[in-house]
Amino acid sequence: MASAKIIYASMTGNNEEIADIVSEALENLGVDVDVSEISQADTEDFTDVDICIVATYTYGDGELPDEAVDFYEDLQNEDLSGKVYGVCGSGDTFYDDSFGKSVDDFAKAFEKTGATKGADIVKVDLEAEEDDIEHLEAFAKSLVAKTENM
Repeated sequence: MASAKIIYASMTGNNEEIADIVSEALENLGVDVDVSEISQADTEDFTDVDICIVATYTYGDGELPDEAVDFYEDLQNEDLSGKVYGVCGSGDTFYDDSFGKSVDDFAKAFEKTGATKGADIVKVDLEAEEDDIEHLEAFAKSLVAKTENM
């Protein structure tokens, strides 16, 4: 059975909900899932699983959340070769150019780890609605499919 670790940063609860949606979708696909809030997590948590996921929000004009900065910096030094990663998160389209920028930043950090991209980024405008849930479920399916093909 494949295993996954979801680490999320959430101020309003939107990303905690996104993490729960992805977790449930993965569990429905037979994956053993563990979810942690980012301030309670360490990048080494990813070394024991097949699928590594970060769900984050973007603060202000495109900044990483304060509680995510250390994790982000540590992630870039982690060797996650042989693992599959995915990044998702909420943002506010009001911020236009910087909408979901932290999601993009975490995807770039994962690229430095040697992990394989398992799904396209999913950005949610504020709260996950029905079509967002469908995108997150497809995100989970893509991650599992990529894991099975490695």
